[in-house]
Amino acid sequence: MPLFQTIQCNETTKILIWEITESFEELLAKVVLKEKTQLRLNGMKSQMHQRAFLSVRMLIQEMGFTDLDLHYDEFGKPYFDCHNFISITHSHNFAAIIISHETVGIDMELQREKILRIADKFVDTEFSYLQPNVLEEYVKKLTVIWGAKEAIFKIRNEKGISFKDHIRVEDFSLNENHTQASLHFDNLVKDFDVHYKEIKSDNSEGTFTLVYAFEK
Repeated sequence: MPLFQTIQCNETTKILIWEITESFEELLAKVVLKEKTQLRLNGMKSQMHQRAFLSVRMLIQEMGFTDLDLHYDEFGKPYFDCHNFISITHSHNFAAIIISHETVGIDMELQREKILRIADKFVDTEFSYLQPNVLEEYVKKLTVIWGAKEAIFKIRNEKGISFKDHIRVEDFSLNENHTQASLHFDNLVKDFDVHYKEIKSDNSEGTFTLVYAFEK
């Protein structure tokens, strides 16, 4: 079933995850798109990107919305014309949304050793607690850190924010599912609750890390 998982985070926050198994044509036949969205879809060169884009529309339909309700601000941040906040992510054969009455951000990443090569581009203070000699844990923790910073960036969405210089993720354990993070930017300090969990599927190419953040 394409609706892979539903996570009820709290009374007003829900995550829906879609496993993208349908063809482009199958997805397109099931969604309602406004003209602006159709033009954006037509301009996408990758069919995988198109399928992920349509899967997000399937997810919002699962929540009782349609593409007609979904808008984007000048910075590309999605929003509804109501009291619900929304954040969107997709990675390989998964797409996910989080909808909440609170300000939220979400990210989903495939765990890959490739992240080792770019760690110094987004990690700073976090190196103090990371253990590079324990490879599997190191990759998993780097993926959580990247996801946390991506989720927080989606919340604030301000030009000039650097993952490395402005967002700090506190020490955490992979045996738990929660940590804290903070944004230090333009004399502003914002704190965030960060949650994370692993997602696996028989059809996927590996293990994914799902991260979502609430602005305090």
